Amino acid sequence: MKKWIILTVVLAGGAWGFQKWRGSLPGASALATGTQPATATAETRDIHFAVSAAGEIGPADQVSVRPEINGKILTLPVDIGDRVKKDSVLFTLDDQDLQTDRSSKLIEIEAAKLQLEKARRDYERSKQLFADKLISQELFEDTRTQYELARNALDRTEKALHLVEYQLTKTKILAPFDCTVLTRPVSVGQAVSGSGGFNSGTEVLTIANLNEMIINAHINQADVTRLKISQQVDVAVEAVPGLRITGTVERIAPQATIKNNIKGFAARMLLKDVDPRIRPGMTANVQMPVASADNVVAVPLAAVFTETNPDTGQTERYVYVKKEDGYERRTVQIGVSDYFYAETQNGLAPGEVVAIELPDAEKTRAIKNPLVMLPSGSESGGAAARSGANKGGDRTNGAGGAQRPAGGNRRGGT
Repeated sequence: MKKWIILTVVLAGGAWGFQKWRGSLPGASALATGTQPATATAETRDIHFAVSAAGEIGPADQVSVRPEINGKILTLPVDIGDRVKKDSVLFTLDDQDLQTDRSSKLIEIEAAKLQLEKARRDYERSKQLFADKLISQELFEDTRTQYELARNALDRTEKALHLVEYQLTKTKILAPFDCTVLTRPVSVGQAVSGSGGFNSGTEVLTIANLNEMIINAHINQADVTRLKISQQVDVAVEAVPGLRITGTVERIAPQATIKNNIKGFAARMLLKDVDPRIRPGMTANVQMPVASADNVVAVPLAAVFTETNPDTGQTERYVYVKKEDGYERRTVQIGVSDYFYAETQNGLAPGEVVAIELPDAEKTRAIKNPLVMLPSGSESGGAAARSGANKGGDRTNGAGGAQRPAGGNRRGGT
């Protein structure tokens, strides 16, 4: 019995000691009570605001290789993943039937030439006889017609030969550029149709230039006005941890589209000197720098309050600076902001303490005045203007119209 009593005392003492130790940790009291800090300190820091978007990586040049003529696959020396140099053979078609047709056309040409020669002799003879008035005009014109028909027949046969020879050149398909084979849905011996036939022909291969890749992203309509052609962007590839590359905004669609219930604009970013680990279809996270400020005085967004002057209609931004006897309301000018901090261009010095929620005195005044509503709290994204009434100042938390995305923590383009 004594043993169990001693064990119980030891366990109780250990639990009490652990609770005392955890309570002595920094911030433990705030966590225990579930409260957040009510103040923050203005500090010097760098602020960089960038628009974020997710997109899919794809090749800049991708071609569906289809034969121009009907035929049967004779050789197919490439397979999926093979790298092929420009003008290398991708596949060939069986040309036996075309070669036979070509031989027939050559024989027909020889026959047409003999027929033309005979018709020419008859025409020359009849022309002389007609000049001597030994034959009628009708007979002379018949021989001339036969000569013209023979000449046309030779012409037609030669053009038929040229067509067959042209088709023979299309039995060997060469790579139009340095490429990689992405797909190969057919095999040797399979009959294929030409691109001028049904369904635009049979797709034999899909090839792409993987030395230059693009990212197709959907940019939110609230952020697209901040982008411009040739702007540099930072790209992180999810499938390759730690890899960061640079791209260039190549194209922005002029018309909005809706994707995932978000209205936005399709944008295309070009990547050069692509890492060989990057492959088509991978997801890329794009950061498009919009504004930045280095070594500036900044405070959390929640510490910046916005109020509309009912007399002038101008928007005023201010902070509450902590003093010995309470808080002082001080007007500030906001510069660059990101999703967490706002640059104060004047009105604050580093080290000053500001409130990140409405001081008690201001809360009391707001409660007494029904035309002024209490702020919603520390929303980091320029909280929507508070509609107190048609008169009186609207007051909100956040940097409001600072250079940052409307709507706060919304991440554009995703």
